[in-house]
Amino acid sequence: MRNRGWVYSEQVDAGGAGRTVLDHLCTRWERAPEGEWRARLEAGAVRVDGAVAAAGQRLRAGQRLSWERPPWDEPDAPACTAVLFEDADLLAVAKPRGLPTLPGGGLYLESTLLAVVRRRDPAATPVHRLGRDTSGVVLFARSQEARVGLQAAMRERRIRKVYRALCVGHPLQDAFAVDAPIGEVPYPPTGTLHAASPDGRPSRSWVRVLERRPGDVPASLLEVEIETGRPHQIRIHLASSGHPLVGDPLYGPGGLPFPGGTAVPGDPGYHLHAFRLELDHPRTGRRVEVECAPPPVLRAGGRDQWPIMGAIR
Repeated sequence: MRNRGWVYSEQVDAGGAGRTVLDHLCTRWERAPEGEWRARLEAGAVRVDGAVAAAGQRLRAGQRLSWERPPWDEPDAPACTAVLFEDADLLAVAKPRGLPTLPGGGLYLESTLLAVVRRRDPAATPVHRLGRDTSGVVLFARSQEARVGLQAAMRERRIRKVYRALCVGHPLQDAFAVDAPIGEVPYPPTGTLHAASPDGRPSRSWVRVLERRPGDVPASLLEVEIETGRPHQIRIHLASSGHPLVGDPLYGPGGLPFPGGTAVPGDPGYHLHAFRLELDHPRTGRRVEVECAPPPVLRAGGRDQWPIMGAIR
């Protein structure tokens, strides 16, 4: 998909005050080379407080800096979804694997779940997100009342989130908890990365083994319920327990990125699915349960019955 381009905007803070426009852009958006920023400045695509900026212009705190990025071709993504539950306040949809939830990474702008959903409901607002290669239930608020209520429920951990995952090896216990703290660690490809860290924030996942699968590379089908919602929590916690997700290119022993690795969080390969959400309806208080059928590799042989859609009790 070729998108329509984007205008990036930021307010200059104390850290940017005194820098030249060119130096600030090269520091703030270091993925683009200096030559590219010079070309954009010469083309008049960078503005300060609405006026065309010069490369050597000094910035002041509080100024508004904006720059235009011309249209670009986004990577292929499955631009589709299915409605699992819907009423006047809530919309729960099935996100396919490979579709980002929100714009990001400098790659995706319109090939996102948000764009797909807003073609149906322009006011819908996601209350959480899934990683690009994670499939399953994503919940949207359709009213201001629902958005406020759901955000509070998220903060207070009143929304139950259950996942399916395929991990390497066979855990010794049928059920166990993982409590490794999660925080930012140095990682050259992205500067920092969320990973297991003794200085990180408290985190907890509950893991239950559904199947142990034999083979040249033994694997296990897991059900994982997350009590906290840290970035990449399941990937990190399973890797820290000695059972990383099958195919995960990023997280290895100890819940840390592979030494010398170049993968980034959005890179594909792992198997993870948001299977079930349970919550109290933000307006009526009635219990809402939404399930999304997992892909075949994450189904328990002979025990899963599909399709399963959202329900309200």
